Amino acid sequence: MKIAQYKFTETLGWSLINGEELLENANLVLVFGSTLNIKNNANLSHLKNKFSKAIFIGSSTSGEILSTNVYDDSIVATAILFEKTKIIYKSIEILSPNDSFKAGESLMNLLPKEELKHVFVLSDGLNVNGSELVKGLRASLPEQISVTGGLAGDGANFKETFIVTENANFKSKIVAAIGFYGNNINIGYGSLGGWDSFGIERLVTKSKNNVLFELDGKPALDLYKSFLGEEYAKDLPASGLLFPLNLRVKQEDIPVVRTILAINNEAQSLTFAGDIPEGSYVRLMKANADRLIDGAVGAANFTIQSNKNPELAILISCVGRKLVLKQLIEEEIEGVRDVLGNNTILCGFYSYGEISPFLKNSICELHNQTMSITTFKEM
Repeated sequence: MKIAQYKFTETLGWSLINGEELLENANLVLVFGSTLNIKNNANLSHLKNKFSKAIFIGSSTSGEILSTNVYDDSIVATAILFEKTKIIYKSIEILSPNDSFKAGESLMNLLPKEELKHVFVLSDGLNVNGSELVKGLRASLPEQISVTGGLAGDGANFKETFIVTENANFKSKIVAAIGFYGNNINIGYGSLGGWDSFGIERLVTKSKNNVLFELDGKPALDLYKSFLGEEYAKDLPASGLLFPLNLRVKQEDIPVVRTILAINNEAQSLTFAGDIPEGSYVRLMKANADRLIDGAVGAANFTIQSNKNPELAILISCVGRKLVLKQLIEEEIEGVRDVLGNNTILCGFYSYGEISPFLKNSICELHNQTMSITTFKEM
């Protein structure tokens, strides 16, 4: 595996950061950038001209990760030459959040299964029910095939998100996937949060898919605003990133985190990145910096249990973590670097949701507010 990394800013244009100046035979280019920069066709055309033989995949973001640095208003491109691994790109439209399960299932049906080792998925971040999408992905894959990825971001704006397609174009309302094939690629993954629950657990008494209407028989939005107080309530939905919900459907379930994508004052409802089933229980969550950084380190430790000394790591962390950590944000990336080592190339982005098993041999889930890491090494 050979890797080169490039960064774009409006003031400096494109510059080489790591690797060879021209990796002409690159067969995969990962592209993560701010919404405005991804929408600029000239930026993506430059990459397409440079890497004319490559398959592209990427997304708009809420922050770009390059090595141990976190950027805004940039594009980070990671060109990769897999020397022993076959890759296949597929994508599918997702016209409504109600189509999420079908989109995930249909997308996986497009990928040949013979010798398939791993699937990396990127989805529109707003027009999707992430948990239903993941259920659809799982429904069409043999259990031994792992899936990781994330939902595109748009800063803290929640207005529009885009996926970078196979030919270095950009589109909204699609889900894209790269399948990795053969026995010469080793994959590691892990996901961990670091948020603390507080307050009492409340029963979801009315919901539909990923829209929450009532908690304990009371209007959900009013109750949630009362949790936050006037200072934070006025800035919803963005301020909701600081106070996600801890969700468990069954007593024995490992809790997952759900983050707000939108609110509806008229319906007194909150829309989340994944399902909030009726009869489930939720608690409010908050974070401190040390716990979040420890979570990122823990996710990295999970990955090396199955993939020591990886060559490449894709880091997908939640925008809510970025808003909490603020000037400390790069410490969670540095914590990952300390675990994976200096020889691992790091790239990634801040997202509206993360797709990953917690650790090896657990099922893939939609997460919010985690650091989720996928590592690659050719053998």
